[in-house]
Amino acid sequence: MPSKKVLEAKQKIVENLADEFSQAQSIVFADYRGLTVAEDTEMRTAIRKAGVTYQVIKNSLSSRALEKAGLEGLEDILQGPTAVAYSKDEIIAPSRVLKNFEKKFDRFQIKGGVIEGRVATLEDINRLATIPEPEVLYGQLVFGLLYPITSLAIVLNAIKEKKEGGATGEETAEVAATAEATL
Repeated sequence: MPSKKVLEAKQKIVENLADEFSQAQSIVFADYRGLTVAEDTEMRTAIRKAGVTYQVIKNSLSSRALEKAGLEGLEDILQGPTAVAYSKDEIIAPSRVLKNFEKKFDRFQIKGGVIEGRVATLEDINRLATIPEPEVLYGQLVFGLLYPITSLAIVLNAIKEKKEGGATGEETAEVAATAEATL
């Protein structure tokens, strides 16, 4: 039987983990067996840069912490060596960064996770990982907002040129038809 000091230390770990897990936007569990030290170091560096917390925790401690945080139904995931990645600030980051390394390292495998307090399937984690970076999403939004305005400007310019006689009728009609089709 473990000493009182050891039990108190483990209880403190469980309490801290439970607090972290309850605040996490998403949690991703992975099997890390077979990674070399160099691969693990590369992965941990990238994970830190992404603002994600990554730990290898005994399954018994993880299980107790998850239960204390109100997250149940993860018993199947917590079999064998399991690494835990989570973020309090960003919901997508743990999935994205671990998915990149799952593609890069054959031996690294995502097992499942939790998204906003509910157990997520492997498919949910994979779908979440495919969401583009915020900068890409902002670019797509700006393009979507500017595209109709740009098309309208092209049509108006074609009409203006036609009235002024600057362009041939065929050129103007072609530009106007293309622009109208895009609106």
